[in-house]
Amino acid sequence: MSDAVLFVVRAWLKILFIFTPFLILSIFLGMTRAFDPARRRAFAVRATVAVGVICTVVYFFGSVIFALFGITLDAFRIGAGALLFLSSLGLVQGKAPPTPDGEEDLVVVPFAMPIIVGPAVMGVLFVLGADVAGVRERLLGALAVGLAVVSLGGLLLAATHVERWLGKDRLEIVSKVTGLILAALAAQMIFTGVKHFLVGP
Repeated sequence: MSDAVLFVVRAWLKILFIFTPFLILSIFLGMTRAFDPARRRAFAVRATVAVGVICTVVYFFGSVIFALFGITLDAFRIGAGALLFLSSLGLVQGKAPPTPDGEEDLVVVPFAMPIIVGPAVMGVLFVLGADVAGVRERLLGALAVGLAVVSLGGLLLAATHVERWLGKDRLEIVSKVTGLILAALAAQMIFTGVKHFLVGP
């Protein structure tokens, strides 16, 4: 497997896990419980497009925000890692964000942001965008972000079938396993930031 493919696969899986897809699936099912299949699909498509736009803006313009506010990359690594760790604790403990009622005008806010693209996701996208160097690597990172968004959208479109296949109890178990993986990713981000602060890159 080439380095480019390996980079895309790793970044895609990391971003997908940070989206906490099975927790989002549970919230989505709750929000659209009273929807017919066509209305639920429309909601999923609109949410996916909104998430894609938000993630693209954060990924490409995160460095501009860094420069504007004078934030160092390693400081943001530590801050984003801490937020991600808190999110992972909520998953492991079975705590979900508040679920709003099922109105379609809530598809962008709060469902796409901040339920899906919350502070932890934004932090990881900032760091990913700032870490890559060169046009080729930046485009590969954008491809990974796009694949993660499309994967999440596909899961939302298949929500009814996934719920029927897994069942509520299994969805909760998968969410908790996702939380453990997110905790490990958060720890790695924090350790990397602290290491660079102490000994340099």
